[in-house]
This record gives sequence, structure tokens and C-alpha cells, in this order.
Amino acid sequence: MNTSIPYQDISVVYYALAAVAMPLIAFLINACLPGKTNKVSGWVSTFAIFTSAVLSALVFAKIWGQQPLHTQQLWFTIGASKLYAGVLLNNLSVILLLLVSLIALPVHIYSTAYMSHDTSYKRYFTYLSFFCFSMLALVVVDSMYLFYAFWELVGFSSYLLIGFWFTKDKAVYANKKAFIMNRIGDIGLLVAIIILFTQFHTANIVQLFGDNGLVAQSFIRSGIWIAPASQLPAVYQYIACAGIMLAVAAKSAQFPLHTWLPDAMEGPTSVSALIHAATMVAAGVFLLGRVYPMFNTAELNALAVIGCFTAFMAATIAVTQNDLKRILAYSTISQLGFMIMAMGIGAYASSLFHLVTHAFFKCLLFLVAGIVIHQMQHIKEENNLDIDPQNILYMGGLRKKLPFTFITAIVASLALIGLPLTSGYLSKDGILIQAFEWSDGKSWYYRIIPVGAIIASILTAFYIGRLIVKVFFGEFRLQKINPHIHIHCNDGGWQFKLPLLFLTICCLFPLFSWNPLVYEHAWIFNAFSGPGFLERVNIYHTIIPAGANLVNILVIYLAYSIYVKRNTFTFDQTGFFFRLSYHEWYIDRFYNSAIVKPILSLSNASSWVDKNIIDGFINLLKNIVLSISKITEWIDKYIIDGFLHLLTAIVQLIGNFARNFQSGKIQYYLFSMLAVILALFILFLIKI
Repeated sequence: MNTSIPYQDISVVYYALAAVAMPLIAFLINACLPGKTNKVSGWVSTFAIFTSAVLSALVFAKIWGQQPLHTQQLWFTIGASKLYAGVLLNNLSVILLLLVSLIALPVHIYSTAYMSHDTSYKRYFTYLSFFCFSMLALVVVDSMYLFYAFWELVGFSSYLLIGFWFTKDKAVYANKKAFIMNRIGDIGLLVAIIILFTQFHTANIVQLFGDNGLVAQSFIRSGIWIAPASQLPAVYQYIACAGIMLAVAAKSAQFPLHTWLPDAMEGPTSVSALIHAATMVAAGVFLLGRVYPMFNTAELNALAVIGCFTAFMAATIAVTQNDLKRILAYSTISQLGFMIMAMGIGAYASSLFHLVTHAFFKCLLFLVAGIVIHQMQHIKEENNLDIDPQNILYMGGLRKKLPFTFITAIVASLALIGLPLTSGYLSKDGILIQAFEWSDGKSWYYRIIPVGAIIASILTAFYIGRLIVKVFFGEFRLQKINPHIHIHCNDGGWQFKLPLLFLTICCLFPLFSWNPLVYEHAWIFNAFSGPGFLERVNIYHTIIPAGANLVNILVIYLAYSIYVKRNTFTFDQTGFFFRLSYHEWYIDRFYNSAIVKPILSLSNASSWVDKNIIDGFINLLKNIVLSISKITEWIDKYIIDGFLHLLTAIVQLIGNFARNFQSGKIQYYLFSMLAVILALFILFLIKI
């Protein structure tokens, strides 16, 4: 049935649809523009996403904190089943709608300068607009079928952007890896959707997971999120939830399907900023937010374990990496682990809050990385050097050459660490505090989750501190190695600076809360939490922020001392733990050995069987048939056709002989008659 809404509210739905449609229109326009480097395409896409941002802000202002708005129309009918397509606007939808467009806007502006010399400039913005359209549509649809369709489009468009420079073998390998690993997760989501539809005969998100939905409701009591057992049969419940968790693990790069994300750095840095901030990797957390009521306690505990382990593992890997973008990639995996863990421990509001704050400071860090890499690439080309412009071992002292970039990088890093006066402090400390509250009163092994989260947080301070001091402090190591090189560095024009300035402001606390030290006062947290959360009833609210931030400051100083002052110890770079971290826990090697190589071997064996056995048998049959055909051809040609030719020759000979008696000359006729009479007479005589 169609959902009727008041006339004065229908305009909000139109605004939302227009916000989604603008990047699609830009995609279609750019696809029709002539030339590969048409600069008009950049401004078409930028104007479209700016319009989307304005419209998203209007929708946000109308819906945030109000009753959800849901409208739908009949899509198609199969037998007795009617499937509807519609728009669902609630707090979760509109915050993601606004977030995606607000993050995409500075990325578009930045890209107009960053990609200006690329030979496929138009193609880049065509793909980028399609990517934004897919993600914006994903967050407003009300059907799990449409959700799955746009989920796939997000994956496909990221595949195009990761492999944008398809002439590079690494880029092709990376986008195929991302595509295949996400297809593994997509199977899980598809299975979950099929189970939900077969059990409840609807794919409507409101009917399934709304306040009066068919799936068992999650609710809040005394500040604790309770998720009773679902109405699904137990087997279907676990299969469906496992499918959802698999989809989240693939899209949001959680263990064990996380290895595609570091390799995805082969795409343009501006693409990395969008993927890591508010689009592809955010889709997994958004999916959890949509279907959260279907998880029971055991499944939430599994989410907590996966998220905590991923956060810890990725942080340990980031501390030894030297590729600037790869460090940030593992940072993203770690922070997404915090969000998944928060969902698992019932900190639903904090998880979504951290999703929003993380989008701004991670996008900023990637755009900073883009400027640094761009300048290093310029130095490399100008001086004809054989270096990796992304390797932080060649950097150092860039704060003097890139002062504006340096300041923005400091703010983003402090937000990532979670120090006071930043947005990251409010969202991350909320997760840490609630993790300890969640483990209170439970068995000792539940403490592993909050302790692991604290360790991951401390490692975050170290690896981002290491990155900042290696890139911006000390001496410029490349110049130390090559004293005669020419260095021309700058922060770039307004297309670089304006996005960085905007994102820097968004990394500070005033955008989210008037109180820089109390996460419960944040408006996003309050919107997604229930009554009771404002009560600071235990000591965790004091000792966790104070202790964690004190340790973080000491760790930052330690990183500075090790990598700049060098008056303290250095880490052993030959030990087991260093090798484990540097080689990324050998997970990719294990996959290559245990999965990829066996599959390739099986494929090669199948190819050999197909080529030599199956094709050999077919070729044998072909040769037999050809031989029989040649024999029958010979018989047909020399026996059958020969016999026919003989008969033809005999008939022709007789005809020619008989034709001689019809010459038209009387003497020949008389001679013939005489010969006949004579022959008869002779026969008569012989008879006598």
C-alpha cells in the first residue's frame, strides 16, 4: 500500500530525490561531453554535488529529530507479490545523506586541481559522479532489494575508481581484488535478504526493522541496549546475521576481508579520501545501523570481538608501514573496527557518531597526503629521481615548505588520536567508556574488548605521531641523500586550501557539541541514544579520558623522540613482532598460499583437462567425422557420381548413334530400310 504523507512534507521527499539525482545528471552530462580532458566536466560534477549538499541540508533541517518520513509507490507485481519502491527519511538516512554530500563537495573541488593534468580528466569526474549517486541513493531507499542494487553499484563504481589508472598493473590487480572480495560479502547480504523475504514476505525496511517492525525490536533500558532474540527461526537467524556480518566485513574492511582496502590506494588520492571517509567503507556501518534490531546478544558479542580485533590488528600493522597512503588505509580499518565494536557492545549512538567525525578527519588526512605526494612527485620529475613519492622515509621537514598543509594535518591527527577540543575526542572516548561499562559485571574475558580498544587507541597515537614527525619534522631526508636537487614546494591554490580549511573546522568540537569534554552533550549522540545516557554514574567517565589522553600525549612525544630527536631507543627491525607488523600479519601471504594459489592451480588443472581431455575428445570426434566425411565424399564422387556419369555417357552415346538416323537425307533412309530388310532376310534364312 502507498504511504500517504501531508502535502507540506512531500517537498522534502522531492528535495531528497533531487539530491540523489544531481550526481546522476552530472554523470550523464559528462559522459556526453567531447574530449578526454574537458575541464567542463569537473565543474559540472562540482556544481551537482554542491546542489546535492544544499538540498541535503534542507532535508536534514526538516527531518532531524522529527518523525521519520516514508513514502513508496508500487514498483512491480509478480503473481500475488507486490514490490514497492520508496524513500525512507529518518535520522540515520538524513545524517548520511548530508555527510556524503558534505564530504564529496571538498573532494570534488580538490580534484579539479589535483587531476587537472591527467589525460582522463573527464572520465575521472564521470566515475566520481556515478559513485556519489550510488552512495546517496543507498542511504534513502526503503527496500532491501533497492538497497542491494545500490550496494552493488557502490562496489562497481569503486572498482572503476580504484582501477582508474588501468595501465598500471598494480591498479588493475587492486580493483580486481576489491571487486572479488566484496562479491564474497555481497553473497552474504543476498542470502540474508532472501531469508528475510521468505520469512516475512516483505523487503520493506520499515516493516522489517521499524518501531513496529516484524523483526524483534531492540530497545533501551537504563542506558543499555537490549536486543532480544529475533522472531526468525534459530537457524535462519544465525545464517541471516552471518550473511550481514560477512557483507559488513567486506564493505567496511573488517577481518578477515580487510586486505583489499590497503591495495585500493592505487587509485587517485582524492578517490581514497572519498572511499575512506563517507562512501564505500561507511556503507557497512550504515547497513548495521539499518538492520541492528535483528541481532541478538550472541551475535552482538561476535561483532564486538571482530571489531576489537580488527582495530588492534590494523593499528599494529600501521606502526611499521612506510607508504603514506597505506598507513592511512590501515588507520581507516582500525577506526572502522572501533565502530563495529561499538555496535557490538550496544554503543549504537557512539558508533554512528564516530562514523560522522571520522569522515571529516580521515578525508582531511587523505587530502593532506595528496598534497604531500603531489609535491614529492613534482620533485621526483623535476630532478629525474628514482624514488617512491609516497614513501615517508624520503620526507621530513615539510612543515616549513607546506605550512598550511602542516597545520591542517596536525588538527586532523589530533582528532584521529582523540585529544580534547577535537571531534575525535568526543566520539572515540564515548566508545572506550561504554566498552568498559559493557564489560562491567561480566566474566573476566569480556575485559579483553575494552583493553584491546585502549591498546589500539594508544597505537593510533604512535603511528599517526610517527607519520607526522617523519613527514613534517626534522630534515628533508631526500635532500640529505641528494644535496643538489631543486625543491619547489607550496601548499597549492585555493582549490587545495579551501577544502582543507573546511574539513579542519569540521574536525573541531564546536560543530558537534558546545562542551568539548563530555560526549553525552553531542547532538548526534543524543539523537541516536535513549534516556539515561546523560547520567555519568561511574568513574570510567573520568579515568578513561584522562588516562588515555595522558598516555597518548606521552606516546606522541615518544614518537617525536625516536624519529626526530633520536635520543631514545629505536625498535628492533629484525624481530618477530616487527616482521609480523611489517608484513601485515602475513594474512595476504596466507590467502595467496592457501586460497589464491590452490584456486589458480585448480583453474590451471581444469584448463588442462578442458584443453587436453574434453577438447581432445571433441577433436577426436571431429577428426573421425571428418575422415568419414572424406570417405563418403570419395564414394559419392567416384562410385555414385561415376556410375551416374557412366549411365549418362551410355545414354549420350546411344542418343548420338540414333541421332545419325535422323539426318534428313533420303538416300540414308533408303539405305537404312535396305539394311533392315537384308538383316531380317538373313535372320529368316538362318531360322530356316
